[in-house]
Amino acid sequence: MAVIAAFVINAGLNFVLGLLIAKLLGPADFGRFALATTGAIVLNTVLFEWLRLSATRFYSGRVRVDEPWIRHGLDRAYLRLGILLAAAAAICGGFGFGEGADGREAVLCGTGLAALGIGVFDYHAALARARFDGKLYLGLVAVKNVLAFVMMAGAAWFLPQPAWVLAAAGLSQFLAVVILRHPLRDPVSSFERGRLPATWGVFARYGLPLIAANAAYQLLSFVNRGAVAGHAGFTEAGYFALAADVTSRVLTTLGTALDLLLFQIAVHAEEHHGRAAAEAQVARNAATVFALLAPCAVGFWAVLPALQGLVVPEAYRGPFETYSIALMPGLFCLAMMFYAVNPAFQIRRRTVPVIAAALVGLGLNGIGLVVLPPVFGGIGVALAQTLGLAGACLWLGWRALTGSDRLVLPWGQIGLAALACAAMGLALAPFRGLPPAMALAVLVPLGMGLYGALVWAFDIAGLREQVMARLRPAQAVAAE
Repeated sequence: MAVIAAFVINAGLNFVLGLLIAKLLGPADFGRFALATTGAIVLNTVLFEWLRLSATRFYSGRVRVDEPWIRHGLDRAYLRLGILLAAAAAICGGFGFGEGADGREAVLCGTGLAALGIGVFDYHAALARARFDGKLYLGLVAVKNVLAFVMMAGAAWFLPQPAWVLAAAGLSQFLAVVILRHPLRDPVSSFERGRLPATWGVFARYGLPLIAANAAYQLLSFVNRGAVAGHAGFTEAGYFALAADVTSRVLTTLGTALDLLLFQIAVHAEEHHGRAAAEAQVARNAATVFALLAPCAVGFWAVLPALQGLVVPEAYRGPFETYSIALMPGLFCLAMMFYAVNPAFQIRRRTVPVIAAALVGLGLNGIGLVVLPPVFGGIGVALAQTLGLAGACLWLGWRALTGSDRLVLPWGQIGLAALACAAMGLALAPFRGLPPAMALAVLVPLGMGLYGALVWAFDIAGLREQVMARLRPAQAVAAE
């Protein structure tokens, strides 16, 4: 639970920091910063994500002691790739020295440093999670967030150029690992160089197919932000970026937290009861994910005007709500792919359909970029992204739900959740026009109360039974 709590806190603080950076930089520079940040995430995914995924799969408390070559292989792969990335960033910085922090080379240097910092931090956070060391993970998140607030906000205030803020982002994450390097270490053991090639081969076969799909979706986001800038300028790209970041975090924060728990339950079912039990658990998990993510999307739509009026910087108001509404369906489809549909292929160890779905999404997004922006301007890019992500989700869902080994979902429970969300949306719609503070005071408790009552009354996705199961041990202890 400490891991899930730390993840949610981290996402919330990143959301607040993103709003602060947007305010300090202004729409145009924030558009450049957001585009470069997306590039840093893509770079981190391409270079390091296969190793992070391998850490979560092959590293554990037992492996830490009994199979030290796993950590040796991870560390040395990160070290070699990190040196290459740092050298490339230094070269970009050297070429851009005479042009100042506003130059393209300086932004590329900052992008490389941000990618390096993200990669180092994510790797060590994955090690802490794999060891089930919630205290260490929470400490990493806390130290990183304190450093990020101080360094990134300070850079945006005193040196308001995207390159400096990017460099501060990378350095803050790297320093968090340096500060906690001692508890992150493994026991000293002899290094077996001969094991490296085979170990790296295992990592590559496991991780590379998975990151190909993730990189494709991140490339889609990167291309779309660049397309907005090309069609309507960097100010419009800033509007698009803030709406996309906030909307995606609303959906992916809860989805990722659920995935940390639910996928491991499916893996446990496979280990103890076989593949059929694991796939049945994946199907139940999918219903749970839908029953929790769908009301989040509806609730976010309901509070958008109030959120815009209270916390969104004034320069972004108006376009923020418009872009958020256009992007929300596609981002919801992306979250359902990641946390409800992908696990079916992960359990089966068949990742080609996941990659193919990403290519479908890229293709549809590309068609949308050709057709929609000339007609609708910047908002056409948002619609193209929604088209691509929805198409990818439909294609992957079709692959998972058809054929002889199709996944059998509890459609009745999913339908009940959809009807409950529709009822909640209809009940909340009349209150969206209230003054922002009053709207939040009414919408949040009303939406939670109404949906919670429907879930409890009809045991949607088995959520009532899961809550009662957790309460029964505590009630038994109290009775004793």
